[in-house]
Amino acid sequence: MWWDEPGETTAARSRGGGSPVSSVSKGIKKVEVGLKWDPSPAGTPPNDLDIIAATYAADAPYGAPVYLVHFDSRSPDGTITLNRDSRTGQGFGFDEVMTLELDRLSATFARVVVGVAIQQETGQKVFGDISNAAFRIREGHKNLAESDLADVSGATAATIGHFTRDESGAWSFRKVIRGFDADPTTFASLMGSEH
Repeated sequence: MWWDEPGETTAARSRGGGSPVSSVSKGIKKVEVGLKWDPSPAGTPPNDLDIIAATYAADAPYGAPVYLVHFDSRSPDGTITLNRDSRTGQGFGFDEVMTLELDRLSATFARVVVGVAIQQETGQKVFGDISNAAFRIREGHKNLAESDLADVSGATAATIGHFTRDESGAWSFRKVIRGFDADPTTFASLMGSEH
């Protein structure tokens, strides 16, 4: 089961006067994905949300992911790193942070899908059960997307954005909030599929 929010496209811009990308520009280079939520009430099991990034090959952009980055891990080449992993939501600001260095990603990759999943060890929880869950995707100081996940409040996992490489090698971003009723493992296998 899934839910959609109308996609918003963020065209990559050149560094100059905000004009569209030319063949000289490499588009989006490095982004940070932040995820935050409030800790669960005292005496209840902790809420554990995770950022997941899935990479897809240029010759199979909607096939199985080449690899996943999640749970205190990083990509084999070090271009996608989970810098901060929280299992409770305690702390200030963004509890979990992932960095994607798209400009360093091998040319064999054409697509990266980023999502959020709720660990379900202590019984099924949906985003609506977790107070103040929200994400932000930024390039430098510019927000590409942010949301409180209210549009997928009945979901246990959701994609939050797609990064796509064009024929010139430039990366662009599209906000895609799509909810899933799936555990993290199943979600990871489905998150890059077309619908």
